Amino acid sequence: MKRTEFEHAVRAAAAVLGVEELLVIGSQALHGSVEGDLPEEALRSVEVDVAALKDPEGRKADLIDGAIGEASMFHATFGYYAQGVEAVTAVLPKGWENRLVQFQTKGTRDVIAWCLEPHDLWISKMIAGRPKDLEFGLALVEGGIVDPSELVSRLENVDVQEPVRNRIAGKIEAWRKR
Repeated sequence: MKRTEFEHAVRAAAAVLGVEELLVIGSQALHGSVEGDLPEEALRSVEVDVAALKDPEGRKADLIDGAIGEASMFHATFGYYAQGVEAVTAVLPKGWENRLVQFQTKGTRDVIAWCLEPHDLWISKMIAGRPKDLEFGLALVEGGIVDPSELVSRLENVDVQEPVRNRIAGKIEAWRKR
């Protein structure tokens, strides 16, 4: 997804909810931290995972899905969409809220997208562990977008079972050596 498409999806999601600020937790959160070219693995996605900042029951996520989500008129028209999610969807290291990156441009019409910081995003993707997440994670390491030493530190501060932690630590170590 291009930056202009990301900005449009953020703008549209905010309009659907009638808010000025949103949380972006999926791979497209990288737009908040990386200016210029993103790795190919980050551009493949056609969805922006958007959560309302205050949505304890997840009702606002449903509004996003219905209005501009997958298979919506928005999706059919533009070829990309916003996926309504809840903040608890992603498993994240402690303190992630304090590291959010503010993304606000003319393209968002001054809507603020609070985007996951790349190391926190990387950890959440590795916990999900799907093939596309592993490709994404490797691209961030190889592109120098994340620092393996910081990933180790963040991994120590996430609540996951030991086999998951060990799998991710193994990835960090193997990819560090590339």
